[in-house]
Amino acid sequence: MIKNDPIAPPATPAVAISRRGLFQIAGASAALAATPAAARSFGSGFTHGVASGEPSANSVLLWTRYVGSQETALAWQLSESQDFARVIAEGSVAASPDRDWCAKDFARGLSPDRWYFYRFVAPDGTASDIGRTRTLPEGPTERFRMAVFSCSNYGFGYFNSYGHAAKADDCDLALHLGDYIYEYGRGTYPSQEQALPQRVLDPASEIVALADYRLRYATYRADPDLKRLHQVVPMIAVWDDHESTNDSWKDGAQNHQPDTEGEWEVRKAVAKRVYREWMPVSDEPYASYQVGDLATLFRLDTRLEGRDEQFDLGKLLQGVNEPEAALAALSKFRDGEYVDPQRQLLGAAQEKWLADGLATSRSDGSTWQVLVQQVLMGQFKLPTGILAGLSDEMPAFVRRRVLAAATASAAGIPANMDAWDGYPAARERVLESALEADANLLVLAGDTHNGWAFELDHEGAGAGVEFGGPGVTSPGLETSLAAIPPADFASSAVSENDQLVWADTEQRGYMLVELTPTRATAEMRFVDTIRTRSTRLAGIKRLSSTAGSQQIEVR
Repeated sequence: MIKNDPIAPPATPAVAISRRGLFQIAGASAALAATPAAARSFGSGFTHGVASGEPSANSVLLWTRYVGSQETALAWQLSESQDFARVIAEGSVAASPDRDWCAKDFARGLSPDRWYFYRFVAPDGTASDIGRTRTLPEGPTERFRMAVFSCSNYGFGYFNSYGHAAKADDCDLALHLGDYIYEYGRGTYPSQEQALPQRVLDPASEIVALADYRLRYATYRADPDLKRLHQVVPMIAVWDDHESTNDSWKDGAQNHQPDTEGEWEVRKAVAKRVYREWMPVSDEPYASYQVGDLATLFRLDTRLEGRDEQFDLGKLLQGVNEPEAALAALSKFRDGEYVDPQRQLLGAAQEKWLADGLATSRSDGSTWQVLVQQVLMGQFKLPTGILAGLSDEMPAFVRRRVLAAATASAAGIPANMDAWDGYPAARERVLESALEADANLLVLAGDTHNGWAFELDHEGAGAGVEFGGPGVTSPGLETSLAAIPPADFASSAVSENDQLVWADTEQRGYMLVELTPTRATAEMRFVDTIRTRSTRLAGIKRLSSTAGSQQIEVR
């Protein structure tokens, strides 16, 4: 799989960015400076509705944004009825310009497996929208449903997946697996030709400074479908790369140029700060959530916590012109650097925490162990016939990626070095931990914009299953490989990859994942369009795995 994000270096910012400037409103880009104040603040009072997240059996995190003339103390109330006839929990939290007027607080002492209504109230008596949230179950649990999203690029089209999920109202929890926002400036990704004119992105430039990131979140969070989804269901969210910048890792990123964009550690800190301001999330880099006796959800950080730098197949083949020399270089890499046992994706501390958590979850009687994370774990090589589908109209950066990946596949090397495929030793350690724990491992993944189902194995033993969900709006392989019919590509991919049992590389949408004591089912919900606002579906595909089988049934 080849992500079609642009890889050309961005234009030099209009202003020099210093460490001090990155963290100040005054350090914003020239495009932001030209944006009217009303657009930057999105008005006054409650500007972006409400949201909730980080659920447990007895607590949930509540979020809102309130723009005032100074720091303002907001009261929050939680009730079992929408009229708030009986307030069963309440508290106070400050909305401050230091946090971009975002405010969040935990409601605690709640009952398990219960829907609640909540609201915020300002000192003048004005109230926020009324939100709805839910606590996680405790003890025996017969069913739990999660709407799973990823890759929501504002400029490519409308967030109809969010709209459908909110209208369907058939999930207990939303999961967002990353790329909730994108960092690019207007005309980059999407290009001017690809962009939907009605979806005007602010700021116009790539986001680098604190105020840039804040305005980008404000733009996304004003979308009515996203706003409604947050209003009616709690969310567990993880960041992927575009919440900071493309192909990020712990010490850098492909789309970060220190000479013009400052120190990476500063930009990374800015990205983390704004994400935690604008999202109903805790400050913990990774965490687990217990769904009764049915499942343990493990929210992972595969990006910024411990990831070593991605391998670059293009650089490996740079200057190599003969096929024999290319295969020799790739074979040396395959048997050497590629399998380095020291390479990390999670980092040693998170990896140990996950291994201990898998074992504890099973010993405590939980049926499913679910990885809520970003990138595909299944092994994937490009089909051998893909080069025949390359066209002269394909963007140059996509062509380079496809050629490098296809050459690597001939040498037995996977296509996507940015996924778990680029960190085989780290993947094997996780799968080994799952086998040692006798886990029913279910891996959820986003990132690629397409739909996938893998049966995972470790040294020939079934180790788990993976459902990879389609993107909300970001384009998939049907755009990168337009000369190859998507059905043909999917068929070839399944036949030439032992772990892959199903693929869809042409549709946008989301997953509804249902867990029961005996089965895990992913319903791939494909939206009819993203070019106009609509909640109509184009189709549904169901994939299911029986607990203990480590296999997937396609229906």
